[in-house]
Amino acid sequence: MSAALSEVVDELRLLADRVGRQVQFMEVCGTHTVAVFRHGIRTLLPASVRLISGPGCPVCVTAQRYIDAAGRLASRPEVILATYGDMLRVPGRDGSLQTLRAAGADVRVITSARLALELARRNPRREVVFFAVGFETTAPATAATLLEAQRLGVPNLSMLVAHKLIVPAMLQLLAPPADGSAAGVPLDGFLCPGHVSVIIGSQAYRPIVERHATGCVVAGFEPGQILRGLLHLLRQVARGRPALENVYSQVVRPAGNPTARALLARVFVEADADWRGLGTIPASGLELAPHYRAFDALERFGLKLGEDHEEPGCRCGQVLTGSITPPDCTLFGRRCTPATPIGPCMVSSEGTCAAYYRYATQQPTAVECAP
Repeated sequence: MSAALSEVVDELRLLADRVGRQVQFMEVCGTHTVAVFRHGIRTLLPASVRLISGPGCPVCVTAQRYIDAAGRLASRPEVILATYGDMLRVPGRDGSLQTLRAAGADVRVITSARLALELARRNPRREVVFFAVGFETTAPATAATLLEAQRLGVPNLSMLVAHKLIVPAMLQLLAPPADGSAAGVPLDGFLCPGHVSVIIGSQAYRPIVERHATGCVVAGFEPGQILRGLLHLLRQVARGRPALENVYSQVVRPAGNPTARALLARVFVEADADWRGLGTIPASGLELAPHYRAFDALERFGLKLGEDHEEPGCRCGQVLTGSITPPDCTLFGRRCTPATPIGPCMVSSEGTCAAYYRYATQQPTAVECAP
């Protein structure tokens, strides 16, 4: 570990002693979750500083009804379903997309939305459906692909849109439950995601600070970035003044990426959305604007989203809200493993359960943290 990182860790320990109580911060990005485990960040933190994972894995928070709808679309003989790789193994009511593909469904794994358009152009006699998931990081690419399809006059491309917005979910985590009971997980601050923040900008998190007096620090994904982000959060706690800060300013601007945001505003409208573990959150999702509804796969094929179905015993929803850690689930590491996943938190490469399973039993030491 470099001298600079050693100084950060030393200050974290001094501040923790000064605060004198248990402090909880949440990282809300799946990439952060994996980086924290891979670099052994938790082994460097004072015992009184706890870092918990939140709903930052887009595959994990996608409601079951969308998985089932994707399966029904993939089962149609005229359809090629294009999806990102992590969606392939998420269990649905009638099996995963992978099991459907093994049974003959034409499911293709792609790495970008643009490739779905290329599939449609190469297969003009087939209907290509792009299963569009992700936060604001991937949504602009979906929007750009739709506009290009419209410009080129590609009639056989449609989209099952399940894009989510991260800030409403963070606000939901802090909001008192509707039944008047106490909030679920007390948080002293958020380590805000780097990738999403490039699009929406650091100022997007200001409502969290102003409405809920909860600090937010935008950070990148290297060990130094993560530790400095946590240090800034702990300084806020020590001062008793929650604030919005950005330690990733070389990449993230206050207003984000105006071109990407304009794309989102042109193609999508905000809508209430269902989240695994968080329920329905107002204005937390994106759906196609009226002018682009011809690209909506549900409307094109006359499908409706069904009821959500959770595998009995799976506690993925509670993991996503930070209410429990994966080992608290009785299925974790027993029935539910990366080879035989029960819930999406074990499927996705950014899922908290998958990260725990891969790294928790063999945590890296502090020496392995590069600057």
